[in-house]
Amino acid sequence: MNKQKVAIEDFANIRKLGSLTLSPSGKKVALTVTEGSLEDNGYHTDIWVYDEGHTPALYRLTAGEDGKAPVFLDDDTILFPGDRKKRHTGNAAEKETVYNRISLNGGEAEPFMVLPFIANSLTLVSDGVYLVGGMRNLSIPDLSGLSESDKAKALKDLEEEKDYEVFDELPFWINGRGIVNKKRQGLYLVNTATGEQKLLTADYFDLHGFTLNEDHTKVVYWGNEYKSLNTQKSRMFVYSLTDGSVSEVPLENRYRVGDAQFVQGKLVFAAATGEKYGSSENPAFYICGDDLSFTQLAAPDPSFGGVGSDIAGGGDSVSGGDAFYYVETKGYHSVYSKLTLEGKVETVADDVNIISCAQGKDPLIFMIGMEKDSPQELYVKKDGKTEKVSAFNKEYMDTHETAHTEHFTFLDSDGVEIDGWVLYPGDFDSSKSYPAIFDVHGGPQSAYGEGFFHEMQYWAGLGYIVFFCNPRGSSGKGGAFADIYGDNYGVRDYNDLMEFTDEVLKRVPQIDSSRVAMTGGSYGGFMANWIIGHTDRFAAVASQRSISNYISKCLTTDIGYYHNLSAIQADPWSSPEKMWAHSPLAYADKAKTPTLFIQSDEDYRCWMGDAIQMLQALLMHGVPARMCLFHGENHELSRSGKPRHRVRRLKEITSWFDQWLHRCE
Repeated sequence: MNKQKVAIEDFANIRKLGSLTLSPSGKKVALTVTEGSLEDNGYHTDIWVYDEGHTPALYRLTAGEDGKAPVFLDDDTILFPGDRKKRHTGNAAEKETVYNRISLNGGEAEPFMVLPFIANSLTLVSDGVYLVGGMRNLSIPDLSGLSESDKAKALKDLEEEKDYEVFDELPFWINGRGIVNKKRQGLYLVNTATGEQKLLTADYFDLHGFTLNEDHTKVVYWGNEYKSLNTQKSRMFVYSLTDGSVSEVPLENRYRVGDAQFVQGKLVFAAATGEKYGSSENPAFYICGDDLSFTQLAAPDPSFGGVGSDIAGGGDSVSGGDAFYYVETKGYHSVYSKLTLEGKVETVADDVNIISCAQGKDPLIFMIGMEKDSPQELYVKKDGKTEKVSAFNKEYMDTHETAHTEHFTFLDSDGVEIDGWVLYPGDFDSSKSYPAIFDVHGGPQSAYGEGFFHEMQYWAGLGYIVFFCNPRGSSGKGGAFADIYGDNYGVRDYNDLMEFTDEVLKRVPQIDSSRVAMTGGSYGGFMANWIIGHTDRFAAVASQRSISNYISKCLTTDIGYYHNLSAIQADPWSSPEKMWAHSPLAYADKAKTPTLFIQSDEDYRCWMGDAIQMLQALLMHGVPARMCLFHGENHELSRSGKPRHRVRRLKEITSWFDQWLHRCE
C-alpha cells in the first residue's frame, strides 16, 4: 500500500490522550481523547473507559458531549463538567459550573449538580461530599445581601468594567489563565445534601494542588498566599475532614512545593528551595511527622514530567497510596517511578515514553505513553507485562509514511555527553544533497525524546533532514547538567548547540551546510535570537514566542520577575549591564540571517514586546525579517492553538525556510 506523506494539518487527526482517572475499585480507568477540527476550528473531547470486565474492554462513553475531566462517582458512574444546556449567564459575578452524570452501563448524560463558581477539579470524599478547586474573583463584591434592584445595578456596573482591567499586584496575568489580578484558585468542601459550599482556603490563597489521604479523613492542599507580590514560595495545610481542624506544614517561606501525597498514612511532599539552581531546581522529597515537622527522605534529583511533543496530551499521575508515585524524565526517556517510605526510588514502568499513569489494583498500572516515533496510546501493565490496549492512532500510522529518529551521543568541548537525533526523509538517498532544519526545544528545562513530533515529521516528509538535541540546560540529567544560569546563560548552551551542529554535519555529509535552517520556541526562541547575533551559519531562522530583552522581559511577563531574574542572576537596577549582555537584542546589529518571528498577542509567558523589539531592530539594520502575529493565542499556540492558526503557523515557518533554503528549486 502506498502510504501518504505527513500533511500540515495532520496534527488534527492524531488523537491526544489525557486525564487518567481511577475508579474506586482501582480496576477501571477513564481517560479523555481529543481530536482537532479544522472545519470547526476547535477541538472535540470524549471520555473513554477501560474495564477488563467489559466487552470490549476499551469503549467510548461520551459522543458529542465535549466530555472533559471525568471523575468516578462510584464504580459504574462518572461525573464530568459541561454546560450542555447553556445555563451560563455570561455575567462575571454569576458564572457557574454544571457537572453531568453518566452511567457506564449506558444511557444519556444528565445534569447532576450546579456549582456557583468556575470549577476546575473535583474529588469525591464520600456520598454527596466533594472537594472542588474553583476560581474566585476578589475584585467582585458579595452580592448575596443586596436587594434585587441593587443587585441588578451592581451587575450592570460589573458588565461595564469588562472594558478595562486594573493591575495592582504580581502576577497580574498568567499565560493560559489570562488576567489574574485579584483572582485566586480556592478549595471548596461541597455538600450536595445540605447545599453548603465551604471555602477552606484563605481569601488571598492561590491553590496549586490538593490530595486526600487513603481513608478520606484528611486533605492536604498547597499553593501561594499573597496580597500584592507572589514570592513563589508555598504554604501547605492539612485539613481534617472529621473535625474541621487545620494545621500548617512549617515551610518557613523557603520551600516551593511541587507535589504532595499521603503514603501509608504519612504525608510526603516534593519541594525545592532554589538555593542551588534557582527557580529551575529539581525537588527533593520530605516526610512529615505527626506534628507535621519534616525531614528529607530522599534527593534523587528527579526531573518531573515527560519528554516533549507537539501532539501529546497530559494529566497528572494518580497515586496508589503505598508509595509516592511520579513521572520523571531520565536522560531522554520518561518513566514511572515510586519512592518508598524507606527513601528508595524504583522504576515501576519504562516500556514507553510515559506521559501519565494511574496506579490501579491487582496490580494494574494504566499508562498513557508514546512508543518510539509513534503518537500516544493507552497501555496496561499487569504481572510485569505491558500491553498496548488502544489503537487510537493505528489507522493514521498504518496509512502514513513517518520518519524514524536516529539517536547518537557526542562529547562537547567540556567533555559533557550530549544526546542528539537525526530524522531522515522516508525516501532518503545517500547520494543526494539535502537541506536541513535544526529544531531547539523550549524550557530550557525540558527534553526531547523519541516520541512523535508532527512538525518534524512534516518537514522530513517534504525532504528536509531534521536534527535536534538536549544541550546543557535540559532536564533529565540532574540539576548540575541543567545549570546554565548566571554567566553561563547563552554560553554553555550555545556552545553545545553549535558543536552539535558541527557533529551532525560531520556524521551526515548529505546535508548541504549552506542550506541549514534553525527554529525554536520560548527558550528555543531566545536561542534563535541569540544565534543570529552570534553567527551567520544558518540560511534562515524562525524565532517563535521568543525572548530578546531581559530588562523588559523580567518586567512584563508572568514569570519574568522571579524566574528570569533567577536565570540571569541580575536585575535592571543593580546590574543592568549584565542583563543587557545576556539579551539577544544587544547583538541584533550584528545579525545578517533572514528571520521570521511567530508570536501570539495573549502570550504572557514570552510577551510580544520582545519579538517586536527584535523584529524592528533587524528591519532597522537591513536584515530580511517578517512577523506573523496571532490574535487570541497564547504561549501554547504550537501545541493547543486553534487548528487553523496552527496550520498557518507551520505554513509560515515552512514557506520561510523554502524561500531561503531553495528547497523547491
